[in-house]
Amino acid sequence: MIFRLSGKISNNDTDEELVKAFSTSGDPEVLGELYSRYMHLVYGVSLKYMKNRDEAMDAVMQIFEKLVDEIPKQEIENFSSWLHVVTKNYCLMQLRAKKSHDEKHNKWVIDPGNFMESGYDLHPIDKDEPDMEKALADCIERLKEDQKECIRQFYYENRCYNEIAGNLGLSEKKVKSHLQNGKRNLKLCLEEKDERKR
Repeated sequence: MIFRLSGKISNNDTDEELVKAFSTSGDPEVLGELYSRYMHLVYGVSLKYMKNRDEAMDAVMQIFEKLVDEIPKQEIENFSSWLHVVTKNYCLMQLRAKKSHDEKHNKWVIDPGNFMESGYDLHPIDKDEPDMEKALADCIERLKEDQKECIRQFYYENRCYNEIAGNLGLSEKKVKSHLQNGKRNLKLCLEEKDERKR
């Protein structure tokens, strides 16, 4: 059982007890005790993938924040194994995002004219344009449920294909298809809104 005395948590509490206590109470002190047991492991895994101490430390902080939302949603039987998977997926997602950004930058450096003409990944959802947020949010709501959920998880929750596939019970191929179709429908919706303004 969770033992508390003057708000303190016993070091004898098992991971499973702390997971259950946090899922029930949302008490950050409980999560802090649980996470402190594995921070060195999270850092080690992150450093292995990131190969950069600062980025690994950032990962430790970001993953802690991610756990606040994720733990209550999950059925966790072995916290350390589950956390290892979460950490690995987070790192792979960050590396994928960095690689994608570098590839886009390199293509632009090689031929900026071609980059602009081809419209390479210039979809509004890929750009940070605050004035587009309201229209984009409205268009996202109009999407079919699977497309909407894939777009939301990929762009707003920064989840990778296999995470989304697992969450929605879909194949990665299907997730990619929903993202592609969703982006196409978003573009059509935004173009339609732009036409109405004229």
